Amino acid sequence: MTFGSETGTVLLVDDDADFCSWFARRGRDAQCEVTCATNLKVARHAAAERRFDLFVVETSLADGNGMDLLDEFANSIGGGVVVTAYPTLNSVLRAIRGPALDYIVKPIETDSVGALFRNALAFGRARERQPARRLGQMIGCSEPMLKVFDIIAKVAPLDANVFLYGESGTGKELAARAIHELSGRRGRFVALNCGAIAPDLLASQLFGHEKGSFTGAQQSHAGLFEQAEGGTLFLDEVSEMPQALQVYLLRVLETHTLRRVGGSRDMPVDARIVAACNRDPMAAVREGRMRRDLYYRLMEFPLTIPALRDRKEDIPLLARHFLRRLNERYGTRREFAPEAMLRLIEMNWDGNVRELRHAVQRHYILADSDVVTLRQEPLHEVLELASDDGESDSIYFTVGMTFAEIEREMLLKTLAVCNENKRAAAEKLGVTPKTVYNRLSRYRSLESRRMLRDPRFGT
Repeated sequence: MTFGSETGTVLLVDDDADFCSWFARRGRDAQCEVTCATNLKVARHAAAERRFDLFVVETSLADGNGMDLLDEFANSIGGGVVVTAYPTLNSVLRAIRGPALDYIVKPIETDSVGALFRNALAFGRARERQPARRLGQMIGCSEPMLKVFDIIAKVAPLDANVFLYGESGTGKELAARAIHELSGRRGRFVALNCGAIAPDLLASQLFGHEKGSFTGAQQSHAGLFEQAEGGTLFLDEVSEMPQALQVYLLRVLETHTLRRVGGSRDMPVDARIVAACNRDPMAAVREGRMRRDLYYRLMEFPLTIPALRDRKEDIPLLARHFLRRLNERYGTRREFAPEAMLRLIEMNWDGNVRELRHAVQRHYILADSDVVTLRQEPLHEVLELASDDGESDSIYFTVGMTFAEIEREMLLKTLAVCNENKRAAAEKLGVTPKTVYNRLSRYRSLESRRMLRDPRFGT
């Protein structure tokens, strides 16, 4: 993958020379560039000279508190972490309520410092290094999407049928539209979701019907094939088409003629077919859901649209694009908080681009200011979490709870429901297992200083 930055940049603000030397060595091993500053004055100068992906600050410095630096540069850094040998209750509360992503008490465990550098790399990768490339309504800068753009540009002017395969929400219809727009065909682009039409109506919708051909057919109707004459017909979820209609579709593709339902004459058709499926097409053939001969007829040119998790470089680009459209629509000037982009990149996005677009819209609506974070979620009084054995548990939230307290209760309750299986809990919560481990590590650090006590904390 080609992310925005090959290395992460870290500013360490600490007056312990031995710790700085050790931290810098660990950073080099993790492909991160570490700049050390012994006080706030030097740190401010360094931060003004260049952009850092992560600030790691000590609270007790000769000329002030390192967390002041996090407040000053909150909008220009990827994230900030407090690493201190002098923990206090006030500093913990300030870190939780402020821009800090984590609060770690020295001495630092090897796993914890490794997580810091992984975060720095992720923040660096979130930065856009190359401009977006557009193809129709599709945008991207990742290697997989640039390859898709190049393939579409090559196949679009030809007459070959194209079969698009990709998970739900990856943008298969946008790809089909781009193929049509670059094809030079003068007819319309017509789309049909084969799984959204009742089987008894699908034949009429697709091939048309003659007056009186069935009850309710009071006049003749031109089907989508005829409506797409000289253009492109996009058949989404083609594997959901009934077998009987698949036979007729195959005949139309082979003869370039069709006969309306109830008709007696064949008419020529010139519509380029772009089909799509969100399931493995060969699996659909093996399961008997799709005819093998139709599969090979449609598969003149196969093209896979990559899932969003396989092109994470595009997430910042797409998220900012969706937010910019919302700003234009509603006359606002909202921006993402620095830590929001990292959380977007960490998520799995099983619903792909569609899920990302909805998430951006949801958090835009929930934002209390021009800074959009991912900490605001619609909260109900009771959140039901289904366990693996079908039972459920509940989390009760009360007015006045902080986001940190809500997050803590939700994580611990989910772990309990999942029998302490961290991967299962991460999947239910829509985060990565690394996020779960990092949160538990932070809770244990706080507990060790007698600031938080809960018997459920554990590894």
